[in-house]
Amino acid sequence: MKFNNILTIAALAASTLFAASCSRQVTRISTDQTIDVSGNWNNSDSRMAAEELTGKILGASWIETHQADHQGKKPVVIVGFVQNKSHEHIDAETFLKDIESSFIQTQKVRLVQGGKKREELRAEKADQQTNATVSSMKQFGLENGADYILQGSINSIVDSHKRQKVVYYQVNLELTNIQTNEVVWIGEKKIAKYVKN
Repeated sequence: MKFNNILTIAALAASTLFAASCSRQVTRISTDQTIDVSGNWNNSDSRMAAEELTGKILGASWIETHQADHQGKKPVVIVGFVQNKSHEHIDAETFLKDIESSFIQTQKVRLVQGGKKREELRAEKADQQTNATVSSMKQFGLENGADYILQGSINSIVDSHKRQKVVYYQVNLELTNIQTNEVVWIGEKKIAKYVKN
């Protein structure tokens, strides 16, 4: 009798789970569409921050100043680390990829790899010294050195009371001349959200 009851409960649980899984609906939406589900940082925030900050970086006077000082050559930029100091887990990679993509599309600056990707490139170059033909082997010491590094941080402030909260995000980026340590550009993007549960 007891065994039959356990079987009945298990069957009911399984049918409930099945019904719940059947009720889920997934709809493809445009990546440009803004839908706030939880109120947390999302792809729209990432896209808006990248678009605005990229416009500010590429529209600032530091590019003209660099070209005037370097016979018209485009500045070489490396995108460094953006530190997440907010209260949420925010993956800054998508945000940074949008900025890198804009750099390449506008052709106003030259972009070089940094971080782990640069290490991977150097490892591949090292491997070629042993395994590639002499005519196709890539040499060390011929990389384009970056003139500037872009770094930044994402901060947040949360003001909440009962079922309401206001989340304030601030993305700060700054561009520094690697040779002189001079900060040549600083920009910020602020996003505020009111969330009521």
